[in-house]
Amino acid sequence: MKTVQEKLDSLAEAGFLFSAEEGGVVRCQACAHRCRIQPGKRGICLMRFNRGGQLFVPWGYVAAANVDPIEKKPFAHFLPGSDVLTFGMLGCNFHCDFCQNWVSSQTLRDPASDSSLAYVQQVSARDLVAYAIRSGAKAVASSYNEPLITSEWAIEIFKAAKEAGLRCAYVSNGFATPEVLHALQPYLDGYKIDLKCMTDAAYRELGGSLQAVLDSIRLARELGMWVEVVTLVIPGFNDSNEDLWEMARYLISVSSDIPWHVTAFHPMYKRMDASATDSETLQRAAEIGQEAGLRYVYAGNLPGRVGSLDDTHCPKCQTALIRRTGYLVRSNRITAAGTCPECGQTIAGVWA
Repeated sequence: MKTVQEKLDSLAEAGFLFSAEEGGVVRCQACAHRCRIQPGKRGICLMRFNRGGQLFVPWGYVAAANVDPIEKKPFAHFLPGSDVLTFGMLGCNFHCDFCQNWVSSQTLRDPASDSSLAYVQQVSARDLVAYAIRSGAKAVASSYNEPLITSEWAIEIFKAAKEAGLRCAYVSNGFATPEVLHALQPYLDGYKIDLKCMTDAAYRELGGSLQAVLDSIRLARELGMWVEVVTLVIPGFNDSNEDLWEMARYLISVSSDIPWHVTAFHPMYKRMDASATDSETLQRAAEIGQEAGLRYVYAGNLPGRVGSLDDTHCPKCQTALIRRTGYLVRSNRITAAGTCPECGQTIAGVWA
């Protein structure tokens, strides 16, 4: 019987997000680790590896594929009320001890996640897109594991999706390189990025670095992708006023139109003894974002306990434009032109 690694390696194909160096070494460009991989070795994600001087990457399978509301990603200003086909593979370039999807993300790193292999199904890009169309989805999104490390396969799917008239999105930690963002730019309409904290030391404990994520938020906007930012607010990790203010100020420096989702942490993976985030903390975080000048701030993972912070309001006249209960859109008054029907204010987003 094949090991998990042998099975996944059998599904890999030659990738293109790398540069060749002397001695058969390859420099991966899929994420900001920029792993220098010797022949026969693997990158930090463990999914991208060097075989004979060629970088091989995950290809031709999904470990999950579900049709669900776009609000679940979460997106609030990207096709609200629509369904999206979300697909994922295995592996991650981080090792967050609070990961909500650790069974898929920590494959080959944590033996407890080896069960993820049971969910692997080989599929073609066109078959996946056909499934999205049959399901009535308006978009396809790469999520569950870290999509950056499987970008070649995502691009193959996105090419087919674009031909079929679908939108395309990433749900990512944002630890990207300019090379991968430029490769994705022709296809990627929406990019949900996690901003986990504002200290580099804390980011390094998770397996990344702060500046690369901040740079990705800015570059993705500059490349024309619709960016929404999510911060999982974790008591004792990133819930101080100082941390939250720094996040909000940075987002403002990029654009006050970036929606910021502050979401509740529930004990998970290796933080089972940690405290869950209460509604008062989420409301405090949202108020900081609003005071900083962000036009669209949302609170998530506590449906029915955060007042109107599920809803989209006009930043000019404060009319409630989209009313939500959890992932359910109850009403949407934004016009076809993307404006408030009461005052004519343009509401930033992707509405069709």
